Amino acid sequence: GFSGVSFEREGLQAMLHEVEAGNVATVITKDLSRLGRNYLKTGELIEIVFPEYEVRYIAINDGVDTAREDNEFTPLRNWFNEFYARDTSKKIRAVKQAKAQKGERVNGEVPYGYIADPNDRNHLLPDPETAHIVKQIFAMYVRGDRICEIQNWLREHEVLTVSELRYRRSGSCRHPRPHPTCIYNWPDKTLYDILGRKEYLGHTITGKSYKVSYKSKKTKKNPEEKQYFFPNTHEPLIDEETFDLAQKRIATKHRPTKVDEIDIFSG
Repeated sequence: GFSGVSFEREGLQAMLHEVEAGNVATVITKDLSRLGRNYLKTGELIEIVFPEYEVRYIAINDGVDTAREDNEFTPLRNWFNEFYARDTSKKIRAVKQAKAQKGERVNGEVPYGYIADPNDRNHLLPDPETAHIVKQIFAMYVRGDRICEIQNWLREHEVLTVSELRYRRSGSCRHPRPHPTCIYNWPDKTLYDILGRKEYLGHTITGKSYKVSYKSKKTKKNPEEKQYFFPNTHEPLIDEETFDLAQKRIATKHRPTKVDEIDIFSG
């Protein structure tokens, strides 16, 4: 879902398109926070956008009606709504931080190749349908196959992409679903993400990313020293030697090979 501080909500955007098209005379919400909890953007709607398109705005519980002259406290109410959103975000972040410190998964997603243990959602079990795919990806990569060759193998064997598989299993659209003609076309980034995940060694890593702001869904990667590492928490899919070989090849992918250095993946 979308937070009230986000103005990218589908319903809100649809309404604004109708406003700009001149199809709306009055906008009514239960209270100001239903319009939005971003102080600046909510104020812009009420004080600039709606008047520009001659739209009357009513917030029933807050007694706001732009057709009247007594709306002096509206900006203050908007500020309190944003303060509430900020405070709620801090509390949620604190809860997630506490879970991460205990090794509990926060976002609910499990790495490709695993499923959540039905008896303990924080424990991972090998996925009988996809665990062998992870092993195949690593095996091909460490023997020297290029990413495009791995992609061809996945396409030829009609292996669904990660996002398509998740969509079919859960109906979730959290990640963009591939076009129907691309459901077997694995992106380079997905393969490199798999090749770099220490979870396949049987470890749990939490706190890998953080939200830039409570007003945005954008996340950034945490440096390793700020992540939480819990060894040997579930069955590994890849052994240490294979994983280390994959990391070495990834590290040298963009580094020119010295004249006197033999590339161990050159065959």
